[in-house]
Amino acid sequence: MKITDIKTFLVDATPEGGWGGGGRNWLFVKVETDEGLVGWGEASGWPKVIETAVQDLKTILVGLDPTRIELIWQKMMLGMMGHGMTGVVGAGAMTGIEVALWDILGKKLNAPVVDLLGGMCRERVRVYAHASEPEHAQKLVSEGYTALKAGGLRHPIRTIKRLRDALSPDIDLCIDVHGPPWLTSPEAIRIGNELEEFDLMFYEDPIPPENMDALKKVSDALSIPVAAGERSSTIYGCRELVEREIVDVLQPDMGRVGGISQMKKISAQAEAHHIMMAPHDGSNGPLCEAAAVHVMASIPNFIILEHRAND
Repeated sequence: MKITDIKTFLVDATPEGGWGGGGRNWLFVKVETDEGLVGWGEASGWPKVIETAVQDLKTILVGLDPTRIELIWQKMMLGMMGHGMTGVVGAGAMTGIEVALWDILGKKLNAPVVDLLGGMCRERVRVYAHASEPEHAQKLVSEGYTALKAGGLRHPIRTIKRLRDALSPDIDLCIDVHGPPWLTSPEAIRIGNELEEFDLMFYEDPIPPENMDALKKVSDALSIPVAAGERSSTIYGCRELVEREIVDVLQPDMGRVGGISQMKKISAQAEAHHIMMAPHDGSNGPLCEAAAVHVMASIPNFIILEHRAND
């Protein structure tokens, strides 16, 4: 079997009411073969830019056997390295193609991807939704959600207190302050200490994760779990977070991590350091989320997956 073509489809996926004041696009990737099998992937991290990178990668992939996924990934990585594009753009393009290759392999073998990854560690994958107002949180809980995250806040203590007061204590809460550049390490530590009484599942991106030393300083000073990793791509981008045990919870994003194989490898890296996996799912569409579900079902150190309830 040989790859004959790789096509991209940019889709307007802006939800009702807008998306952070603007629009949102999903990028789907279709890999075609000479045997008629077709695979679908997605690369929605930064779709308009990633679409160009996918088309550039196509030139080195046509004619290759799509079931040799690791070999193809290494070829893509080498191509991206040559242009200094191994971050979220390059890894996003590789994700879209690589997920489609797993789709082809699963179809060829008539097996779900989770079985190709070693089989299920669990039959259900827990997800959380987003809520910053008590009324919305109560509605989501009534729909079956058992964990919620509040994010993008300038008053995190007040918001979490209102949510905790409105909900049963068995509902898990998380908070994401999105690593704002104006939040210093001492301030992030102060906020974390004040959040401790609310028994959070995790405190996400308390400061910009680009400064690993500062993030570790915050993490070491707190007793609540610190989470980060959505801006990191491939095993190389996540390595420092894991090896230095900077985080308690690792959050790579399927849309820009580099693919299913990379998410699985990163999970194994984290497992060796007793770090739990809670993948980010910021603006991804259904194929990235489905891919994340297959990987998370196959690993032992998974706790929860982000989900956009309004999607």
